[in-house]
Amino acid sequence: MTQATTQGIQVAGIYVRDQDEALAFYTERVGFQVHTDVRNGDYRWLTVRHPDQPDFQLGLFRPGPPLHDEATTQTLQQMVAKGAMPPLVLQVDDCRAACERMRTHGVEFTQEPTERYGTVDAGFRDPSGNGWKVIQARR
Repeated sequence: MTQATTQGIQVAGIYVRDQDEALAFYTERVGFQVHTDVRNGDYRWLTVRHPDQPDFQLGLFRPGPPLHDEATTQTLQQMVAKGAMPPLVLQVDDCRAACERMRTHGVEFTQEPTERYGTVDAGFRDPSGNGWKVIQARR
């Protein structure tokens, strides 16, 4: 008899230029919470989570050793700085209210809340250039 297994995504990561800066942005401005912050030499495993999603973590990782050589590290850093990475999506109940709350904490929006496709969405970038869409859940 085979035993059933459970699978799922636990951590999805983004590249950031400075982990301390990213940590402050995501916890102080966006409203996430620290999940894990451990170091192994120069490597730092840093994850945050949305307070309503305790089983999912967003990794805030710096390109570089031990995962990347110098050329790859530089390329990734340039791509992040130019906003070339795919946008992330934050689903909220009320896009305008969520954006106003984040704005009061210093988040600068690249796109104000806009009605389209039967919902409301907005956009912002983190300090490393990662793009985010804030999308209101359809009722």
